[in-house]
Amino acid sequence: MSGHSKWKTIKRKKGAADAKRGQLFTRLAKEIAIAAREGGGDMDSNFKLRLAVDHARKENMPKDNIDRAIKRGTGEDKSVGAIERITYEGYASNGIAVMIDCLTENRNRTVAEIRHALTHGGGNLGDVGSVSWQFNNVAYFAVDAGGKDFDSIFELAVEGGADDISSDEETIEIYGPVDSFKTLSDKLKLAGIEIEEAVLQYVPKQELILDTDKTIKVMRIIEELENLDDVQNVFSNMQITEDALKVLEAA
Repeated sequence: MSGHSKWKTIKRKKGAADAKRGQLFTRLAKEIAIAAREGGGDMDSNFKLRLAVDHARKENMPKDNIDRAIKRGTGEDKSVGAIERITYEGYASNGIAVMIDCLTENRNRTVAEIRHALTHGGGNLGDVGSVSWQFNNVAYFAVDAGGKDFDSIFELAVEGGADDISSDEETIEIYGPVDSFKTLSDKLKLAGIEIEEAVLQYVPKQELILDTDKTIKVMRIIEELENLDDVQNVFSNMQITEDALKVLEAA
């Protein structure tokens, strides 16, 4: 499992990801709304909406909240503003590149909050294209490895277009081209394999290694960004070492 995935697992175990349940539901609702806006409100024909709703249900999001989010996306609920997806680029401290995936109905507020978080931590917000060239945009799936036959999932993923599959004791990770996202999702679903995470994410072409103290500093900046209501995901080109993970887990 990559260092970034291990850090997310640590946060889940510590309960940090769920510390602000209202904030979590807000993020989930935005994902549902944008999926409904882009592909319609029918989960049978809109696989991104189906995945977003499945994620929300796994987090015990109330059905009424899910229904409202779908109506917001399809335009049936006109009492709230439209949501748009924006990806910001910039640098955290020590020259670490970050891609910041956002869903917002107020881009002026969002960019101001992101700029403040980056500059406060010794980084800066960049222009479009200033950082993205250092990343590949890929489809990513995480599956609980417990009780699973890795070889079967490997064959299934390759048939679906995956080009990288790895596993440890906890998680099977599957990477593929962006255009393989739906095919991979459908194959895993049809095989009865529960998907823990399914996202389009930015993977660095080359990771940078910092010492432990500098790594922790960058991770604190990333945490501050992740705690912003409009931020869905933050991706960086920093390798999170085992030593840094131990410090983060003990904190």
